Amino acid sequence: MTHDEVFVAHRSLLFTVAYELLGSAADAEDTVQETWLRWDGIGGAGRADVGDPRAYLVRIAGRLALNRLRTLSRRREDYVGEWLPEPLLTTPDVADDVELAESVSLAMLTVLETLTPTERAVFVLREVFDLPSDEIAAATGKSSPAVRQIAHRARSHVTAGRPRVEVDRGEQRQVVSRFLAALRTGDLQGLMDALAPDAVLIADGGGVANAVRQPVAGAKKIVNLLGGFVRFAPTAVVEAVLVNGAPGARIVIDGAVDTVIGFAFDGGRISRVFAVRNPDKLRRLDEETALSR
Repeated sequence: MTHDEVFVAHRSLLFTVAYELLGSAADAEDTVQETWLRWDGIGGAGRADVGDPRAYLVRIAGRLALNRLRTLSRRREDYVGEWLPEPLLTTPDVADDVELAESVSLAMLTVLETLTPTERAVFVLREVFDLPSDEIAAATGKSSPAVRQIAHRARSHVTAGRPRVEVDRGEQRQVVSRFLAALRTGDLQGLMDALAPDAVLIADGGGVANAVRQPVAGAKKIVNLLGGFVRFAPTAVVEAVLVNGAPGARIVIDGAVDTVIGFAFDGGRISRVFAVRNPDKLRRLDEETALSR
């Protein structure tokens, strides 16, 4: 393959690396572009020294994304309300790849947000993309022994925070379908039946769109919040879509995307509801974005 073809072959992978580190498709795209500039700038002799283009490109993208994440993390401290990742509409092949779907799920990305930037980079590069410790060390500016210690700490933190994942996509689609049907019709009991008793709703309006600024805990409180949806938005179109590799929903009002909803599941019910309403995070959602490992 030519120099350009090698990059194109790994472009989707690089986007996924950057997106998992940043939680933002726009920032991920910028990172991929910066990675291309670095790759394109390698001279002929330098190219000959690249024995594993995949590892090399992932390392470059990881380092650039980490630098960007450190800046973004400081900005997110002043974010209005809860911060959620920018959602992606994904294709069925992403949902069929169970490991990839879990790694890009809104539930997982929300847990990753609780890590420090370095912990997040180490975890993603090691656990998701299986990069060797020496490559991760080069990407993060840490020693290999330090990388192994950080990886252990981050793995423990993520394991404790991630929701239990059910791999039965058919069951997930069914419970989401019931939830959406109840939302459309104002069926309070239907909503209650779809939610786990200790379910939590998290909404992100970014201080621009109306949204609760604190998590809503408990099925009853969530139903009280959502039960009047049909009265407040009688013309809304609520449609099932794949969001970050899992069954989700898109709410369209007057032809514009108003809200994207992702879910986490436990015991055949919905345990988390992630409602993204910040318009800055919804601009890309008319396009499906490719993800890859």
